Amino acid sequence: MAEAVYGYLGNSTALMADAGHNLSDVLGLVVAWAASVASKRAPSGRFTYGLKGASILAALANAVFLLVATGAIGWESILRLYEPEPVAGLTVMVVAAIGIVVNGATAMLFASGRKGDINIQGAFLHMAGDAAVSAGVVASAALILWTGWLWLDPGMSLVICAVILWSTWSLLRGSVAMSLSAAPAGTDMEAVRSFLLQRPGVAKIHDLHIWPISTTETAITCHLVMPTGHPGDDFLMESARLLRTEHKIGHATLQIETDENNACALAPDDVV
Repeated sequence: MAEAVYGYLGNSTALMADAGHNLSDVLGLVVAWAASVASKRAPSGRFTYGLKGASILAALANAVFLLVATGAIGWESILRLYEPEPVAGLTVMVVAAIGIVVNGATAMLFASGRKGDINIQGAFLHMAGDAAVSAGVVASAALILWTGWLWLDPGMSLVICAVILWSTWSLLRGSVAMSLSAAPAGTDMEAVRSFLLQRPGVAKIHDLHIWPISTTETAITCHLVMPTGHPGDDFLMESARLLRTEHKIGHATLQIETDENNACALAPDDVV
């Protein structure tokens, strides 16, 4: 709100754009918080995984918010390039500098957890992006005071848009992939397949599926063909433990089949 007011008073497109970007980030953080709360709900008769998938939807929403905000900033900046207007450079510099401090400090709160959770990564990118936007606004305002080049205000906004788009692409791609139940980026499918084939008594495997339950939890289902017979609960518990510790897959469901010629309907790789 402060940026919006001073952006209007200072006639700065860059500062107004930064205020709009911050608004989208506030909405994004609210969505992320709501998803975090929802993901802690216990499973129900209909939602058998609980609402853990809400964290994936929140990551996707954060990416979309960033893209929408960037589009609005870019459009207004292009219009201002054609009709540059005077900017209150000193006022813009002071307000934007405060924005750097606030957004930078907020980003650091999310820094440590961003590698293990795409939802936290989204929040971190939002805050870091805001700090970068504010820094760009300070730089453009200083140059305007020095040179009098009014086109620098919208020009800097376009540069910032490009930076935000570049940093948002990986978040958007990752959240879309998770929404489509793709195996998490850190999961090596071939390594998991090799691990299961090397388990004692396993002749072959099929119907292997790995997908994210949430932004931090991964599930696996697989049919293990074991001609020597069912190996017992200890084998299943040990396999689940190794999948969790070695491959970060915490929810394992393994089906045992003892006849290599049982013609399981799910055996072909192209059958789901």
